[in-house]
Amino acid sequence: MRGGSAMRLGLALVLGGAARAAGQRELASARPVDRIVAIVGSKPILASQVEEQLVLAQAQGMTLPTDSAGRAAARRQVLGQMVDEELVVQQAERDTTIKVTDQEVQDQVEQTVQNVRKQFTSITEFQAQLRAAQFLSEEEWRRWLADQQRRGILQKRLLDQLREKGKLRPIPPTDAQMRQFWEENRAQQPKRPAAISFRQIVVTPRADSTARARARQLAESLVVVLRHGANFADVAKKYSADSASREQGGELGWFRRAVMVKEFEDIAFRLRPGEISDPVETEFGYHIIQVERVQPAEVLARHVLIAPSISAAQIERARRVADSVHAALAAGAPFDSLARRYGDPQEGKIVPELPLTQLPPDYQRAIGSDTVPGLKPVFEVGADSRRPKFVVFELTKRLPEGELSFEDVKDRIRENMGQQLAVQHYLEILRRTTYVDIRP
Repeated sequence: MRGGSAMRLGLALVLGGAARAAGQRELASARPVDRIVAIVGSKPILASQVEEQLVLAQAQGMTLPTDSAGRAAARRQVLGQMVDEELVVQQAERDTTIKVTDQEVQDQVEQTVQNVRKQFTSITEFQAQLRAAQFLSEEEWRRWLADQQRRGILQKRLLDQLREKGKLRPIPPTDAQMRQFWEENRAQQPKRPAAISFRQIVVTPRADSTARARARQLAESLVVVLRHGANFADVAKKYSADSASREQGGELGWFRRAVMVKEFEDIAFRLRPGEISDPVETEFGYHIIQVERVQPAEVLARHVLIAPSISAAQIERARRVADSVHAALAAGAPFDSLARRYGDPQEGKIVPELPLTQLPPDYQRAIGSDTVPGLKPVFEVGADSRRPKFVVFELTKRLPEGELSFEDVKDRIRENMGQQLAVQHYLEILRRTTYVDIRP
């Protein structure tokens, strides 16, 4: 959703590696005349722009050859990438169903600017780094960011749309292609982190009917207040139980279908911009939804979540259920049937391999350095002690840190290469239907 190269760039790349308008002037003064190295459609690509992308690639960590033949090959590779990007951007611009608003571009530019500024101790230091990056002003940098963000969104939306329509299906690579990729890139592969495999049944306390009725009543009263003009962000900050979005005034950002729970998205994708929903019940509680903007296949929305309170009696009941599930598993009862009957459907049941560093803190405290496979004591998770969950946990395997093998990464290589081959095939089609002239 936050697609676009500008949003993915680190500080060194966003500022230190980018030579834009001022850099173009410097490059122009260093050469007698700039020249066109490619034309895509009616748009030229200049040699100076290729040099800028080489600088950008170095800022990303790419090591450029020092010999003239090697640098010439690197230029050809970068130029090919720029041609491909321009082909996709122009195709997206021709598609009338793909829209990128000035507001969403500026929203992302502002977020990037704020993220970068936070890394400097003073505005003077920030401005000095801008000058070092050959931007004459912050405004010039913002214009460059806006162009990069817009192009990135256009590319992502076109490819996403093609995938949704089944027109960009992965092309399965051959085993030989995967092994070749592995051999060419294995030196850059990180070590396999220490990891564990496990299965779990997470028992979640449920609010009783009285608590649900009170929550619904509050949600209904807030809908009335909001429809009479109350500020949605202020209401979210005061009442919402969603800690992830509450401080942002309930802001959820742009999202597509299959991201939210079904009951939520069924309403969100039906609302018109500015409209406020009736309370929408999900397993989390009652949501009040406001859609701010709509694009093809995605929406920008806010919500207020009113979660029913969980009584001490309901928490204790869930604890007893977890203990009984643990006892049943220890006695040999089938895991799948217990998971279906008692497990929280939103929680993963079987985790084949998870790096220890990605284990939530509650899990790390409960499992610690335990290396013995088997059923572990029931433990409690949840940052909010008023809404705990109880985990029936079985450690199935513990893997030490080590070198990755082809078998370890084969599925990931297949998935990534399948997507890349599909895009390459699509680019070949665009090249046949778009004027492309690459000049030596």
